[in-house]
Amino acid sequence: MSDLLKLIAYPLSFIMIGYGAMTILGGHITPGGGFQGGAIMASGAILCILTYGLKDNPFNLSHERMSIIESCGALCYILLGLVGLFTGGSFLYNVGTNLMNLVPAGTAAIFNFPDALNAGIIPYLNITIGLKVFIGLTTLVILFYSVTKFQADYVDDEEID
Repeated sequence: MSDLLKLIAYPLSFIMIGYGAMTILGGHITPGGGFQGGAIMASGAILCILTYGLKDNPFNLSHERMSIIESCGALCYILLGLVGLFTGGSFLYNVGTNLMNLVPAGTAAIFNFPDALNAGIIPYLNITIGLKVFIGLTTLVILFYSVTKFQADYVDDEEID
């Protein structure tokens, strides 16, 4: 890729990832949320992958690191659901708001998101979904990039023979 594109892509990707994080964190009071913010964050990482390639990528998205982040997102989602199941009686019960007064006050205070609208666990669910979508979309692009790179190298090798 050109040097100008490399100069612009890296700072632009940070802006896109920051905008995606803002979309995730404000998703309980504005349009957007976990999926939309994760997709915006993934587009920032994908911009760097397509510009720099897999080996020279400044984010260094290794398989181990991506699997850890995706596993943490899935585990946190399940744990939040189980907290609602055991304290409120249903999976993903909004423990922080405690609408039906089923949860002890101490547990409700732990999961109460510090916001004037009292969204409960919804922002935490947005964060976990955003992590899953960010890593999932980035993994798909890395897989497609690797396959097309392999096919291009394979075709070039056949033409040489």
